[in-house]
Amino acid sequence: MRQHLMRRRTIRTMAGSGVMPVAAKTPALGPRVMLAALLLTALALLPPGRAQTQVPLIDVEFYRIHAEIDPLGRSIEALAEVRFVPREAMNLVVFELHTNLNVNGVVTVDGDDVAVDRVREDNQVRLTFPGALVVGNPVTVTFQYEGQLTGVENSPVQGVSLASIDPDRAYLLYPGRWFPVNGYAADRFSAEMHITVPAGYQVVASGIGTSSESDDKVQYSFNFTQPSFPGSIAVVQEEPVRVDYEGINTLLYFKTASADLAENYGAEVGRMMGFFTERFGPPYSTTLTVIETGDYAPNAYTAPGIVFLSPFGIGEDVNRLLLGTEVAHQWWRTLISPGNRNHSWLDLGLAKYAAMLEIEENEGETEFIVFLRDTQIDALTYDEIPVLQAGRLPDFSPEIYALAGSKGAMVLNMLRFTMGDEAFFATLKQFAEKHAWSSVITEDLLETAESVSGKSLQSFFIQWTENTGTPEFSQEYTIYRLGGGKGFRVMGKISQDMDTFSMPVEVEVQTEGEPEYEMIEVRGRSSDYVIETFGKPRRVVLDPKSRILRYDESIHVKVAIRKGEQLMELGYYDEALDTYQQALDINRYSSLAHYRIGEIFFRQNNYQSAANQFREALNGDGEPEWTEVWAHISLGNIFDITDQRDRAVNEYQLALRTRDNTQGALDEAQKYLEQPYRRPRRTERVY
Repeated sequence: MRQHLMRRRTIRTMAGSGVMPVAAKTPALGPRVMLAALLLTALALLPPGRAQTQVPLIDVEFYRIHAEIDPLGRSIEALAEVRFVPREAMNLVVFELHTNLNVNGVVTVDGDDVAVDRVREDNQVRLTFPGALVVGNPVTVTFQYEGQLTGVENSPVQGVSLASIDPDRAYLLYPGRWFPVNGYAADRFSAEMHITVPAGYQVVASGIGTSSESDDKVQYSFNFTQPSFPGSIAVVQEEPVRVDYEGINTLLYFKTASADLAENYGAEVGRMMGFFTERFGPPYSTTLTVIETGDYAPNAYTAPGIVFLSPFGIGEDVNRLLLGTEVAHQWWRTLISPGNRNHSWLDLGLAKYAAMLEIEENEGETEFIVFLRDTQIDALTYDEIPVLQAGRLPDFSPEIYALAGSKGAMVLNMLRFTMGDEAFFATLKQFAEKHAWSSVITEDLLETAESVSGKSLQSFFIQWTENTGTPEFSQEYTIYRLGGGKGFRVMGKISQDMDTFSMPVEVEVQTEGEPEYEMIEVRGRSSDYVIETFGKPRRVVLDPKSRILRYDESIHVKVAIRKGEQLMELGYYDEALDTYQQALDINRYSSLAHYRIGEIFFRQNNYQSAANQFREALNGDGEPEWTEVWAHISLGNIFDITDQRDRAVNEYQLALRTRDNTQGALDEAQKYLEQPYRRPRRTERVY
C-alpha cells in the first residue's frame, strides 16, 4: 500500500513542482518494467562500435506477411516474404527475430533453401547465400516460423512486454521483433499483412484493411504502401468507443478504462491532431486507433495510425504529455524518422517537444514552463554522452528518454528561442513536408533551419548535439538610481564556465511595478549588461522561463533528488540516501530531499528516523508545496503504527487544513481519520 501511495502521489501533479519519480518521468516506461530497463544500462557506455554491432548493410523495402494467431495457445504461425536490396557486397544477411520464434526454413523466390543460423542470445537469424549478392539488385526470401509469445519471456528488451498473445487480447509491437526486422527503428518499409484469427476476434493494424470469413476463422488484410514502420498489430474482442472531434475520428479499444475516460481520450486526441496538423502539416491519416495493452508493456508506443497505451499509461485521467507525445509520433516517426539510432532525438525529442507545444497552446505559457522545467531536470539526470551518441543506449531505457527525449526537447526549445517563433515553426513545417516518408539525420534539420532563418546555426548544433557540456550560470549586479527622476540602471555581469558557449539569455528585472525583460548575448565565460528601468529594481533573475539547459544551485538540488528517486524505485536505498544527501549538502533546507529520505526510512520500518525527516520537511523551504500535506499524512501513519492514535488524528487534521489535494491527499487524510492506518501484511517465503 505504501509503495502504491508513493507512485500515485507523484505522477502528474508533482510534475508541476519540478521533480517526478522514475515511473512518471519516463513517458514510455511503466513502473513494472523500470527495474529491467535500468539494469540494461550496465551496457550503455560500451564504445560505439561494440554497442551497435556492425552487420552487413541492406535496405528492406517490403514485407508480405501471412500469419495465424491462436489466442488460446498463445502462439503464432507465419510466413514472411521479405524484399531487400543489398547496399554492399555480401553473402551474409542478418535479421532480428524474437527468440521464442522457431525458424523452420528460409527459401528464395526460386524455392532454393537458404542456410540459416539461429543466434537466440542476440535475437538474430543469419542467412548465408551460396554466392555474393549483387549490390543494388533486389532479393526476396520467405521465412517460415512459429512459436509462443507470452510477453516478458525472452523479450528483446528484458522485462518489457513487446509481443504478447493472451486468450482475451494480443499485441505484437514492431520492437517485439515478431517478424524478421532489419535496421530497427531506422530502415523504413511498406507492408502487406494477412492476419487470421478465430471468429469473435478483430485485428487492428496500420493501413487500409479488409476482412473475409472462412469456417470459424476470419482473415484481416492490411496494405500500407508508404515506407514507414507499419509493423505493429493488436487482436481484440470488444467493440471500440468511437469519438469524432472536429473531423478527427478516434477508435478506442480500452479493456479496463471506463467509457467516460475513453471519451475524454478521444476528444483530446482530436484536439491534438488538429493542433499538430496546423503546426506540421497533414498527418498520414485523420483516423487514429488507441489500444490498451498490458501491465508489463511500455507506457506507450506508436505505429502509423495506432497508439498503444498500457493500463498504467492510461491512468485515471488523460496524461496530456504522454498522449501528446504519442500522437505527435504520427509526424515524428511515421512521416519522418532517424536514419540511425544516434539521431533518436529527431524521434523522441521532436515528439516530446511537440506535446509540450500543444500544452502551451491549450493550457498557457505558465503550464508550459512547468513542463519545461521538469524536462530540464530530466535531461540533466544523464549527461555522460552527447545527444548524437544515443545509439549507445538501450532501447526503452530511462537514459535514452533523458538524453534523446528530454534533452532533445530542450535543444529544440533553445533552437526556437535562438531563431524566434516564426522561423522555428516554419522550419518544422518545412522539415516535415520536405522529408515526408523518409529517413533524416541531424544535418537535415540544420540545413532546413539555416535555410529558413538565413543565418548560421552550426555552432548551436555542435554545442548541443555533439558535446556534453552544460553551462553553470551565476551573476552579479549593482543597482544605481538615475538623477532627475529618470529611473534606475542595473549594471551586471553574467558568468558561466564554457568558453564555447554563445546564446542569447533572457534577464528579468523584477521591479516595484511590472517586470522588465532584456535579451543579453552571452559569449564566452562572462558578458556584461546594462538595463535601465523606470520602477525600482528588487531582483534580477537569469533565464526566468527556463529556456536554456543549464545548471545553478537549485537545479543541482533537483537533479540529485531525481536521481535519488530513480535509485529508490529500484530498491537501492543506501545509494539513494547518498544522493539525497548530496542535495542537502547544497540546500540543507530542501523539503523534498528530507521528505524522500523519510520515505526510505519508512520503507525500512525505521519509524523514528522517518518521523525526524518528515518534521525536517515541514520545517524546510516548503518546495514543492505538496510536501506539507503529505508529510503530515506520513507522520499520521507513523503514529498509527506506533499506537499513538491521538497524535495521528492531529496530523491528519493538520493535513486537511492545508487544503492541498495533490494526488488525492485530502481524501487520504479523511480516510485515516475515519479508520487508522495499518501496515500492509508482509509477504515472505515460509514453509
